[in-house]
Amino acid sequence: MFVGPPLSPERVGARRLFRLAWPFVGIVAVLVLLFGASMDILSAARAYVGGEGLWSKAQKQAFATLERYTWSRDPADHRAFLREIDVSLGDRAARAELERRDPDYAATRDGFLRGRNHPDDVPALVRLFRNFSRTADFAEAVAIWTRADTLIDEAVALGKEIHAHIADATPPDYDLAAARARLVELDGRLTPLENAFSQALGELSRRTRFLLNLVIAAIAVVLVAFAVLRTRRLLLESDAFERASKRSEARFERAVSDSSDGLWEWDRVERSLYLSPHFYELLDLEATQAPREPVEIFARVHPQDRAPLLRLLRRHFRRGVRFDMECRLRRRDGDHAWVRARGHAERDDSGRVVRVGGSIADIGDRKRAEAQLFAEKERAQVTLESIGDAVVATDVQGSVEYLNPVAEALTGWTNAQARGLPLAGVCDILDEATGAPVRDPVEAVLRERGTVALGTKLLLRRRHGGSTPIDETATPIRDRTGEIDGVVLVFRDVSRERQYSETLSYQASHDLLTGLVNRHEFERRLDQSLQQARLSQRPHALLYIDLDQFKLVNDTAGHAAGDELLRQIGKLLQRQVRENDTIARLGGDEFAVLLDNCPPEAALKVAHKLRQSIAEHPFHFGQRSFAVRASVGLLDLGAAPLTRDDVLGLADAACYVAKDQGRDRVYRYHPDDALLNLRRGEMEWVDRLHRALDQGRLRLYRQEILALSTIAPAGAHFEVLLRLEESGRTVLPMTFIPAAERYGLMPLIDRWVLRATLHRLAVAQELGAERVALCAINLSGASLADADFIHYAKEQFRHFRVAPSTVCFEITETVAIADLARAGEFMQQLRDIGCRFALDDFGVGMSSLNYLKNLPVDFLKIDGAFVKDMRHDRIDRAMVEAIARVGQVMGKATIAEMVEDAATLADARAIGIDYAQGYAVSRPRPFTVGRNATDRV
Repeated sequence: MFVGPPLSPERVGARRLFRLAWPFVGIVAVLVLLFGASMDILSAARAYVGGEGLWSKAQKQAFATLERYTWSRDPADHRAFLREIDVSLGDRAARAELERRDPDYAATRDGFLRGRNHPDDVPALVRLFRNFSRTADFAEAVAIWTRADTLIDEAVALGKEIHAHIADATPPDYDLAAARARLVELDGRLTPLENAFSQALGELSRRTRFLLNLVIAAIAVVLVAFAVLRTRRLLLESDAFERASKRSEARFERAVSDSSDGLWEWDRVERSLYLSPHFYELLDLEATQAPREPVEIFARVHPQDRAPLLRLLRRHFRRGVRFDMECRLRRRDGDHAWVRARGHAERDDSGRVVRVGGSIADIGDRKRAEAQLFAEKERAQVTLESIGDAVVATDVQGSVEYLNPVAEALTGWTNAQARGLPLAGVCDILDEATGAPVRDPVEAVLRERGTVALGTKLLLRRRHGGSTPIDETATPIRDRTGEIDGVVLVFRDVSRERQYSETLSYQASHDLLTGLVNRHEFERRLDQSLQQARLSQRPHALLYIDLDQFKLVNDTAGHAAGDELLRQIGKLLQRQVRENDTIARLGGDEFAVLLDNCPPEAALKVAHKLRQSIAEHPFHFGQRSFAVRASVGLLDLGAAPLTRDDVLGLADAACYVAKDQGRDRVYRYHPDDALLNLRRGEMEWVDRLHRALDQGRLRLYRQEILALSTIAPAGAHFEVLLRLEESGRTVLPMTFIPAAERYGLMPLIDRWVLRATLHRLAVAQELGAERVALCAINLSGASLADADFIHYAKEQFRHFRVAPSTVCFEITETVAIADLARAGEFMQQLRDIGCRFALDDFGVGMSSLNYLKNLPVDFLKIDGAFVKDMRHDRIDRAMVEAIARVGQVMGKATIAEMVEDAATLADARAIGIDYAQGYAVSRPRPFTVGRNATDRV
């Protein structure tokens, strides 16, 4: 069998195209023809409707001009009538011609044109009449048209009659009014026919359109069915190819449209580059900015990625190595987008690459997530490696997964060595109290489903020996579903904390200088001993030890020497008592010893032993040697309900009695000891005086001083006296001043008196209430030794603006001669600003009058003990006369104290005393000025 040469691919394609396309071309052609026919029919119907409108208009116009002609008799109106009526006559002529079997189409055309129809509509009018004249709707319209033409004929005849009457005057008796009525009657009959004609044509148009639509639909269905049947065989033949093609095309479309990858293809033969829309979106490029060559894309590669990308492409082209790489491409805004570029090269038969295609995927989110994850992991790693706690991570089976450096140091295992080992083999944790292994932390976390604290009293045994005290907690690691995925153990080396705690505890309860128990700890132990003494009747004793002349060591050898002496005494005391006894340094050079379960006689022996040991202890510091002595107060702690403060106060008082009795001795407290109770009372005054100062209960009084043998200066001359108000009564100074002197409160009181006095003097000066010539103020020996008192006094004079010349400071004779040089310097500095001085209680130290030459005093106040009895005691009188004579010789005024009556006052004047003070002159009275009623200054 002969088989012709195969058709070329082009001819095969053309034939397939013809076989597929001709049914559809036929359908379109038929539909076009039907559309043309329907449009022609509808256009003809429209033309008839339009013609009817012209016909009706012309008819109306003709009747109107004819009626006007009956009135105007103007030939122009008659011509107009003929012209307008000719429209209807022309349409009738055309209809009459079309009704003939063989019409004259030229005459028909002429008739329609006379009817003023558009020349282009004439063919459609003819076709519609010829083709549809037998249809019901169009036949009805033609019948209406025919009846109308009959009426038109009557109108034409009526027009002729009217014209004949008007133009030719025949017949002479013609009734124009009747003609006009006839014309109106014809118009009324024509109007319904015209409307009926339009309605018939409208119905024809609608019915025609409906029929044409049905025909078109039917034809379309027939043609489509034919096309379907015609093409079914071709579709069946290529069904497999079409389905495969559609599936491939669908997959490709979905891949292109739904995928976030950008596709690219470079055809080396045609030198064309294809980039998918997603490629543009990824680089934020417009279509006008699309690269034309691969080199333009390569130029967008980050400089650091170009060389690796080029190497990979070369290996792919030459050896077929897979082309898959992550790189960065520059976007339109200049930033770089991370992409994953993949591709494949297609080759021809010779192996030459002819086409390269592939995709790029945006991996920016993954890169950012990786960077964030890496940063978080790095931070977590750095954090774990930087924190001071040991961290161990395990899986749920208890196998070690991670140790941070602190855990490595504590366990002795490295992270690499421990990974995969059981937790118990790496972290051997024991209970510090029992030495038993603690419960498995992983098992405890899995059982309790939360963080577990294993305790703080734990020991971690290291790999190579030794142990470390730790505290430990175990916390679960959960996955996204909330399930436990592992356990993290955090344990901390608490050895240093324990050392710190022990150190702090030791420092809180011990004196740092001597290492002895401090006051706070001693008081705690004393409370325990007092409680034991009451409950168990066990005898205890308290020794209160105060070094004698300790200040001398500090002043001559320095505080370093004093510190060293205190350390040595502390060690000495520790060697002399039992282990269960308590030795404490209470402060300064004061020590206390609490003798546990020690009877009174044994306690007295221990006290003497300690005093003697201190006295026999040689103390050398540098080139100096010092004899150390101590006074000891002993107090037996019996069952009496004494408080801790009572006990310490009594022991302190006993120690002071020992000092008063000559130092370097032991004094034992007895409940009925009057001397010790007096000392204790003085100690109580310390707190009472502090409260009085804080509450403003000190009061100033004044007692006048009278001039006897000299001219009195203008203004008041008085001495300021101190009182204390307590519980509604006034306490005299001899009650509390000894306690204030003994316990160092006099500088504070002296400053208060000076400030309060200057305040009153300033108020009196401001108000003009009283002129003060001289005001005497007593100063203690403690203030005389206070280096800051002179500065304080000068500051007060400046503050209150009181003249220093109005103030005379009184200093006792015994205080002045105790340190003559110091007293002289003190007086001179205040005299330099105008103050004056009086030597109080003069006469007690008459054994040495030479000191008066070195003391810059202005007044000698004769001790009242000599003055009050001088009228009855010749020795006292002689003493007063001698002092008066000394004052006269040395140029110092004398003041007699305690002048209690008029006779004594007269004797003082007779002896030559300059001033007198006492009840005979005036009694002490409150020192108030103006509205001043408070002593809070």
